[in-house]
Order: sequence, then C-alpha cells, then structure tokens
Amino acid sequence: MREFKSIQKLLSQVRRAVDGYNMIEDGDKIAVGVSGGKDSTALLCTLKTLSRFYPKKFDVAAITLDNGFPDTNIDPIKRICEEIDVELIVETTPIYKIVFELRNEPNPCSLCANLRRGALNNTALEHGIKKVAYGHHYDDVIETFFLNLLNEGRIACFSPVTYLDRKGVTVIRPFIYTPEKEIKRFIKTENIEILPKVCPMDGKTQRQKMKDLLLTLDRENHGTKKRIFGAIERGNVSGFTVVPRGRKEY
Repeated sequence: MREFKSIQKLLSQVRRAVDGYNMIEDGDKIAVGVSGGKDSTALLCTLKTLSRFYPKKFDVAAITLDNGFPDTNIDPIKRICEEIDVELIVETTPIYKIVFELRNEPNPCSLCANLRRGALNNTALEHGIKKVAYGHHYDDVIETFFLNLLNEGRIACFSPVTYLDRKGVTVIRPFIYTPEKEIKRFIKTENIEILPKVCPMDGKTQRQKMKDLLLTLDRENHGTKKRIFGAIERGNVSGFTVVPRGRKEY
C-alpha cells in the first residue's frame, strides 16, 4: 500500500473530528464519495490510512458517480484506489443530461448537488454500506453558513454527522477541521493526480463568490474565518460544538 509522508496534519485534524463527533464505530464500512477532485481524494487517502491504526476497526470503499459530463476520465481515481488498496464502486447516472439538457436549469448547482447526494447514498445502500463520508472541509463550513445567512436569512450549516432516517444512511464529514489549503498542500506534495474540473458552472457559482468574499475579508482582517468558525461552534449551529484539542501520537 502506498505510504504518504505528508499526511500527518490531515490525520490529526480528521482524528479530532472523528473522535469528537463519534463518527466511526467498530465494524463500520465507510463509503467515500470520490469525485476525483482534491477534497474527496485526500479524504479517501486519509481515512484509509487512519483505518490501519484507529482503535475502532473499520473498512473504507470509494464510490464514484459517472454523471455523463463530457470528457470525463476516471482513470486517476482507479489508480489511487489501486495504490491504497481500496475497493472502487462506479455508478453511472444521467445527472448531466437531466440538469443541463432536459431541465436546462439557469442555476443548476442545487439540483445537481441533490441528485448527486441521492445517487451516492443509494449506491452505498445497494452495496450494503450504511455510512457515507463527504469531503466538506473547514472552509466549506464557513461558506455554507454565510450562504444560508445572506441568501436565505437562516442561521444554519450542514452537520458534522447526519442520520438520514428515510434511507438509514449516516453521513459523516471528517474534514470539518481541515482547511482547504492543507488539502491542496497534501495533494501537491504527494503528487496525486486529480481530475480536471468539467462542470460548465465551475467558477461561476454563488459558493465561489462567497469563497472570494471571505478570502478578501480574511486578508483585510486576519483571523476572520477562524473567529467565524469559533462562533459556529460556540453557538452550536447545526450540531457543531467545541471539541477539545487533544494531542494525538501516531
């Protein structure tokens, strides 16, 4: 199995999230939704590495949705799964056709995301897997909070752990303490190939605008994002709580 020399920081951050929110139980099989982008690929590598020494024994699989986007090549996903000895499940869906051809949505991101989540969770269930890991990271937490606040007037975010009772699936987000810059650094340092972005909406979304706004705020007033995240934890927004920082030895 491939070893990652620069994975220490990701492991520490994921361990804090997993322990603090009881994300993993003995005997779990966890499906990581792997798009081939940096976040999901890094999460797959981190959870697989964690599974080798975590006190609670668990297994990891990867689920990749072939959504029909033009010029998509999932060979890099196949290669990384082979390198780290992870089962890869590939599910073909008509999501691109539904969103961009049949519906031709002017603002397709919400519909596309809902369809992808549904397909991912259903595929996991079809393979007897009841726990799914999403690659949402620290910056996603803050961006989602502000998108809900400014666009909908709601104090809300996604939860670190979500049980979908209608499906019997538990969704976990082990990267909630992991800044996007740490994920980028890991992918670059380890020279991991990721898929190019093929979505026609890339760079044009409301989330990208929020990302740019928060980056500007943080540059002008250093520590803004850290303080916002702290407020989300202290306010117990969507189940976030302050998790003590414990020193972990690996």
